[in-house]
Amino acid sequence: MKKFVAVALSAMTVAAAGVSGARAADMVKPDVPVVVESGARDGVRIGYLDCSIGGGAGYVLGSAKEVDCAFVTTMGSEPVDHYRGEIRKLGVDLGFTTRGRLVWAVLAPTAGYHEGSLGGIYQGATAEATVGAGVGANILVGGTSGSIHLQTISLTGQLGLNIAATGTSMTLTSVN
Repeated sequence: MKKFVAVALSAMTVAAAGVSGARAADMVKPDVPVVVESGARDGVRIGYLDCSIGGGAGYVLGSAKEVDCAFVTTMGSEPVDHYRGEIRKLGVDLGFTTRGRLVWAVLAPTAGYHEGSLGGIYQGATAEATVGAGVGANILVGGTSGSIHLQTISLTGQLGLNIAATGTSMTLTSVN
């Protein structure tokens, strides 16, 4: 019993020292100013990714459609980089679409772009409603482990008769 109490007391002492050390590492001194630049988290807008989405049918539990994308810098009007891929949706996806368009802002920590930087897998969620002409919203994150990324939220325009609320995955591959 005495050994149990001694071990418990020493464990509590070690735990308390560890907690206070961890808390001290996270503390900010009140006399040291903390500087955070506005917009630094999102980076600099270096262009946009304009994607054409192929038509197709929703099969109640999902769909897969081809995408053809072009990256255009903010400095010019001609596409700099081309991507192809696929958008896969898993969830409620009823109806059909003939074509669609998706435009994303492209952000980087500083101005600059390297060919193929937007290739990768983006995952998230989609909600769409289409009767003739319709709109959808996408929340997708991912890509390569590089620092260039797509704006998280994007809007889609499409033609057809469709309703969807799905988990979504988009794969992009550079085709230059």
